[in-house]
Amino acid sequence: ARQAEQLKLDGNVYYKKDRIGAAIDAYTEAIALCPNVPIYWTNRALCHRKRNDWSKVEDDCRRALELDRHSVKAHYMLGQALLQRKDYADGVKELEKAMDLGRGADPVGYMVEDIWQQLARSKYLAWDEESAKRSIKRKQLKEACETALNVKYALDLSSTEVSGEEKNPYPFGELIEDLHRLFEKAAEDDAPSEARALVPEYLCCQISLDIFRDPVITPSGITYERAVILNHLKKVGKFDPLTREPLHASQLVPNLAIKEAVRSYLEKHGWAYKMD
Repeated sequence: ARQAEQLKLDGNVYYKKDRIGAAIDAYTEAIALCPNVPIYWTNRALCHRKRNDWSKVEDDCRRALELDRHSVKAHYMLGQALLQRKDYADGVKELEKAMDLGRGADPVGYMVEDIWQQLARSKYLAWDEESAKRSIKRKQLKEACETALNVKYALDLSSTEVSGEEKNPYPFGELIEDLHRLFEKAAEDDAPSEARALVPEYLCCQISLDIFRDPVITPSGITYERAVILNHLKKVGKFDPLTREPLHASQLVPNLAIKEAVRSYLEKHGWAYKMD
């Protein structure tokens, strides 16, 4: 165990010096000596990630998670690996797990923000892929409807000429316009990412102006992003930035209603995951 730990420390030094091959060798030797230590696997996964060898990242992270289901790094990198092979559904699950575990460990830590960036990116890509499929289907259906209307219009004209009866059908031009409006309405949920400015203000932190990720409410009734308000309390002062009333971290309570509203909004408007 002592030898394996020394190999891990050696690997850390190699990694910092960007000697990735040497770091992989050191971690591999540590694993050979003590295969049941999850950090050896996640450290080696970091090296594979550096080389964009995502299949090996996935293998090492899965092994680490067999040993420790609460490894933030393992869930995080596994999510990234799954995202690389476009397994968005499972990738999102792993990133969400990493996010939840990361918040508990250090809600203002850099890794939580990195995880959110990856999570938002994967959710956006998943939405973008589904949006493209829906767009193609809408286009095909719209063309089929227009063709059907044209055929019906031609048959109505032919029937009128043969029978000599005057008909007062819904004007063809209005039918086409109504059809276009109908499909435009159906496409509203797939608005482009530039529409992000339309995200309701109540779903955004009043300090960062970003859509909420982990909203908490203060005794004065104002909701902030957890990491943002904690950073304010630590670096600026123990008071509410808007009301100026005294405020301590222990007084922050998760705003589950807003969190659910954000989840529901993002589920319907996936373009809002698009990051600047």
